[in-house]
Amino acid sequence: MRNEAAVLYGPHDVRLEERPVPVPGPREVLVEVRSVGVCGSDVHYYEHGRIGSFVVEQPLVLGHESMGVVVGLGSEVTKHQVGERVALEPGVPCGTCRECRAGRYNLCPYVKFFATPPVDGAFARYVTIHEDFAYALPDEISDDAGALVEPVSVGLWACRKARLRGGEHVLVTGAGPIGLLAMQAAFALGAAKVTVTDVVDERLQFARKVGATATVNVRSTPLVEAGVEADVLIECSGSPTAVADGLRCLRPAGTAVLVGMGPGETVEIPVAYLQQHEIWLTGTFRYANTYPDAIELIRAGKIRPEEIITGHYPLAEAESAMQATRRDPSQVKVMVLPQLEA
Repeated sequence: MRNEAAVLYGPHDVRLEERPVPVPGPREVLVEVRSVGVCGSDVHYYEHGRIGSFVVEQPLVLGHESMGVVVGLGSEVTKHQVGERVALEPGVPCGTCRECRAGRYNLCPYVKFFATPPVDGAFARYVTIHEDFAYALPDEISDDAGALVEPVSVGLWACRKARLRGGEHVLVTGAGPIGLLAMQAAFALGAAKVTVTDVVDERLQFARKVGATATVNVRSTPLVEAGVEADVLIECSGSPTAVADGLRCLRPAGTAVLVGMGPGETVEIPVAYLQQHEIWLTGTFRYANTYPDAIELIRAGKIRPEEIITGHYPLAEAESAMQATRRDPSQVKVMVLPQLEA
């Protein structure tokens, strides 16, 4: 076995190097990585070397949207067999803190999350992970779709936080991968209509192609002038303007879920509007207990993550993969295939 990895040394500095094949702990599985999605966080680390308080201070392997095949078992593993295809939930919590014990393990302060300094990610041929966070994939789900269970989980968690019951008009601000998968998750949970906004026409055309009921280019038509009245806002852009304008497009007693993270720690909120209209406002951080449901929704064809994929790259071209969406706005989600030869 040769364990090649694409390693980030600093902004715009990715090097392909060989590393030792990791040895699984007693309850870990060794996974041969087959497909990894490039996330906006990977791009942000590549461009800036940090996200907020998370700073790349030592060489870091990026990539956290991943799947692969189990090729090795720790001495106490009972849930998996060699040869099994698995989707990897990239955040392994401590399991004993207050938040974990309450079922909110996404809020565990001790979580070890792939591609978040100093924890290496999945732009590599081999990784290890605790057996509880590797999920068997049915044959109907492709490798690429298996890797995208992770961003599907982000969208599904946002819809759960919105308490969708069916029949709602959902406004999704931001037509990137998370916005598009949140849109599909909303439809899967019974939304009657989803309006998607963005500032790039190519992204909005893509949104209509993969199922959006309506789209608004908020660069040319401010959202507050577009006549949108939604039951639910799922904000996926991180734009302060999208937050403020999206809130004003909610009907009384509507719900707003903030998913996208903007450049600053604060954003202006129209508090008087929220109070006068009794708007429910919440944030999200990753997800918890979503992988089994996300896998089943993909298997059943209710969420179709492969529809947003626009390119594939071998591991040797991981840096080009992280540059793809900046170079070409029509690129939505690109995948790195570690076992693909350049």
